[in-house]
This record gives sequence, structure tokens and C-alpha cells, in this order.
Amino acid sequence: MIAKEKLQMSKTNRFRQTIALVLGCVFLLTSIAVPAAQATMIDTQSFAASEEVETQRQEITEFLARDGIQGQLVGWGVDPTEAEQRVATMTPAEVQATHERMNDLPAGAGVGTVVGAVVLVFLILLITDLLGATNVFPFTNPQR
Repeated sequence: MIAKEKLQMSKTNRFRQTIALVLGCVFLLTSIAVPAAQATMIDTQSFAASEEVETQRQEITEFLARDGIQGQLVGWGVDPTEAEQRVATMTPAEVQATHERMNDLPAGAGVGTVVGAVVLVFLILLITDLLGATNVFPFTNPQR
């Protein structure tokens, strides 16, 4: 019986030693494979620039989410979801260039021209009414 118990203890000790060896190897490999954390200083300008790029990327994405823009994209044969994915993968330089072009485009392009033309026509009619050549506005006293 004592021989059986010694044999059993010997097997248990070998099993424990094997487990300890395997765990030791695993811990050693994980400590080698994982690099040490590095803390470096970043300047405020680079941090602000990265935040600005993300804000610009969000503005472009919101612009693409508009119904009129999505309708135009579909009209051109571009899937709006694919366009949003492309914006997400743009480099910071591409985001800034796109955002600048977006800001350079006038909102309601051509409205200023239409308003200017209406004001010009009004002034021409007012002057001709005051000179007595036309009778468009009842509030004028024409010179005859």
C-alpha cells in the first residue's frame, strides 16, 4: 500500500510541476509579447488639430445625411452609406480639404444674384416712375 501511495504522490508531484512549468512559460511569453506602456507628452496644437479634424469629419457626415444631398448622391449612383464609410476612412488632410471646399461654397448659391436683380429692377421702375415715364407705383408723385 505504501508503494501505491508513493507512486500516486509521485504522479501528483509531476503533474503539479508540469502545470507550474506551463504556467511559468505562459507568463514569461505574455510579459515579453506585451510592450511596456509609454507615456509621452503631446503639445496642445496637435491635440487641438486632431479634435478639429474629428469635428470637421462629423460636419461632413451630417452634411451627407441631409435628404437633398442623399437624393443627389443616389442620382449620381453613389450609395449614401458607402459615402459615409469613405468619409470615415479619409485622412486628416482630405477631411480638411473637403471641409474647406464645403465652406467655400455659398449657401443658396445664386440667391444674392436674384435679390440684386430684383432690387435693380425696383430701383429702375422707381426712378422711371419719379421721372414720369411710367406709372407703376401709386405712392410716387411724378414730375411732369
